[in-house]
Amino acid sequence: MDVLAGIKHNNFVVLGRVGMDLFTAAGEAIETTDNFTADMGGSSANIAAGIVKLGGKASLVTRVSDDAVGRFCMNKLDHYAIDKRYVTPVGGEARNSLALYESRMQDHQSVIYRNGAADFEMTIKDVEAVDYAAFGALVAAGTVFAADPSRSSSFRAFELARAAGIPIIFDVDYRPYSWPSAQVAEEVLSKAGAMSDIIIGNDEEFGFMAGGINKGLEKARALAASSATIVVYKMGEHGAITFANGTQIRTGIYPVTALKPTGAGDSFMAGFLSSLVKGHSLENAVLRGSACAAIVVAKPGCAPAMPFSNELDAFLADHPGPTHVT
Repeated sequence: MDVLAGIKHNNFVVLGRVGMDLFTAAGEAIETTDNFTADMGGSSANIAAGIVKLGGKASLVTRVSDDAVGRFCMNKLDHYAIDKRYVTPVGGEARNSLALYESRMQDHQSVIYRNGAADFEMTIKDVEAVDYAAFGALVAAGTVFAADPSRSSSFRAFELARAAGIPIIFDVDYRPYSWPSAQVAEEVLSKAGAMSDIIIGNDEEFGFMAGGINKGLEKARALAASSATIVVYKMGEHGAITFANGTQIRTGIYPVTALKPTGAGDSFMAGFLSSLVKGHSLENAVLRGSACAAIVVAKPGCAPAMPFSNELDAFLADHPGPTHVT
């Protein structure tokens, strides 16, 4: 399988949730504000929005609640031009995820509601309805594996993607509140990682998969040596180490005055993939993904803060450059 050739089709099928975000104005706390801005949220939907805004195509596979919030999410998918043919409403007590967060760094608070999450109701029938051969690659955020039937369905999607000959791109995206236990998460995420062609995660997530934060770097290196074509090990302000073809690449970040910490990882993924689509080197693709992350943390919201191609180009032209790492 030629992983880069698949990505260059610039047409991605994305597994995982779409939700509603409610965020405050700059500097305001949740408990004292009188106003929130509502927009689309959810890691997978954010990644899809970022891909589309950078010129690609993305189709989401998930479930939404059959209520006003679910319909809000469906409308937002239309707004961001994300294909929703594989998004299925589910009734009963299932509810869409809801995230409240602040547009401030000091004393930042995020409150996530995931009780009876609709996206966890995704079924094997849902993923088997997808024509994987029509896409260039499958993208999945780790939360899809946190509970059944979504977990079993996502592994089935991985199998179907593999059978169709398209690469699997995995964002570890470990959210402890979604999992029944740390042990289950470690086992399941490690299994998903071993099935993936590209793996992206931060140092804490790889450390978690390895059984200790001090073992994360070796875990990333081992995955690149055994099963994955590309592994990106992100270290926050210390940049990233990318493993590919028996080599490792150190890259820095683009410092900005951050307004909030949310959305960086989703924007990184979109920018990274879109840059590979356009033929950038692996090093430049990681740097451009880092630039997208910097843009998003400096603005309110997640999906609305994702840059268009001209905004990314303008940022790179105006910024003095990434931090130097050794």
